[in-house]
Amino acid sequence: VQLAESGGGLVQAGDSLRLSCAASGRAFSGYHMGWFRQAPGKEREFVATISSDGLTHHADSVKGRFTLSRDNAKNTLYLQMNSLKPEAPAVYYCAAGVRFVPIATEYNYWGQGTQVTVSS
Repeated sequence: VQLAESGGGLVQAGDSLRLSCAASGRAFSGYHMGWFRQAPGKEREFVATISSDGLTHHADSVKGRFTLSRDNAKNTLYLQMNSLKPEAPAVYYCAAGVRFVPIATEYNYWGQGTQVTVSS
């Protein structure tokens, strides 16, 4: 499966952004999907994951502010990010895998990422 993220950008603290991840290739609906982010010099960090049948798990740091969803008819994954906090710029990646886990190494397919920068 091929993944392509979009929707990143430069926003101010408190703003919202919606990231999208368009999938092509093998059946999107059968994969568990995740969002991870990576700031310069840091390890890739779990953000949220959604199972093939719609169960979600969000990192504590984003719970209540970010919402992960998927539209299997459109082969698209979404991450709605509200109340963004000023943090170091990070690249947000979507990933597809066969395990519903918050561990980056368990995901088999990755997109190229989209940059998110939140200014104070």
